[in-house]
Amino acid sequence: MNIKRILTDSRAVSPVIGVILMVAITVILAAVIGTFVLGLGDQVGNTAPQASFSFDYDGANTVTITHESGDAIDTDLVSVTGNGVGSVGSWTDDTINAGDSVDVTTSSNPLTGGETIRVVWTSESGSNSATLQKWTYNA
Repeated sequence: MNIKRILTDSRAVSPVIGVILMVAITVILAAVIGTFVLGLGDQVGNTAPQASFSFDYDGANTVTITHESGDAIDTDLVSVTGNGVGSVGSWTDDTINAGDSVDVTTSSNPLTGGETIRVVWTSESGSNSATLQKWTYNA
């Protein structure tokens, strides 16, 4: 047996590297395709927007909610809820931008204390929701 010849023979190195590369590419492609098939790639639009709202109570029966800063939000995805809410006006546009406001008629006139109003965002699919801002009246 010629040991010197075995150690210097490199004819099989290139095919082995080729097979390893083909397996690696196949595994990567399977992972990418599997991610989208299982729906993990569809979660991009399901993250809550970052926005800041202010609340201004007139002391009688109206709270004005104003979008102060942050992302523009589709009005269909935003609701105003809470035990302090009587009725909610409508936003001026289809998109809520900084500076836009809405009037909320309170559930009691005047508020007595402890009433809460929340601005809630819900994703288009309805699978995710987040409270963007919460306000509680302290008498």
